[in-house]
Amino acid sequence: MAIIAARIDGRLVHGQVANLWTTKLGATRIIVVDEAASKSDIDKSGLRMATPETVRLSVLDVKTAANHILNHKYDSQRVFIVAKRPETFLALVEAGVPIKELNVGNMSQTDQTRSITKSINVVDDDVETFKKLDAAGVHLIAQMVPGDPAADFMTLLKKG
Repeated sequence: MAIIAARIDGRLVHGQVANLWTTKLGATRIIVVDEAASKSDIDKSGLRMATPETVRLSVLDVKTAANHILNHKYDSQRVFIVAKRPETFLALVEAGVPIKELNVGNMSQTDQTRSITKSINVVDDDVETFKKLDAAGVHLIAQMVPGDPAADFMTLLKKG
């Protein structure tokens, strides 16, 4: 399977994803899975500008992303999947996309969230979604940048 990594990052493609993670992973394609961005030419254009020239970019809705992955469209590539929210990854897993590990990167703070780490903030629905991902066999880690140690995310979630 072509999926080499999956990451939750509210900023989607930006410096850390585009440069640090993509380089460390040797990714040849970033798949951004986001319903709104997949329908917005402006969002797609901004994401393309942030993506390194040597890396291909797809901006897809959940259904299309799952369909392409399950139909082996990217099997010859090293795919890095990025989405803003855990429910996007749950939908992919429920569609049959084989995601073994999910890096919970950046989830921004709002008036409704509580802090799990300095860069990960969740609402109760997120917690339930993470529990479902964990129950589905997805190993959840928290690692902001490649040089940081990976922490077990479910342990952090229980403390938070």
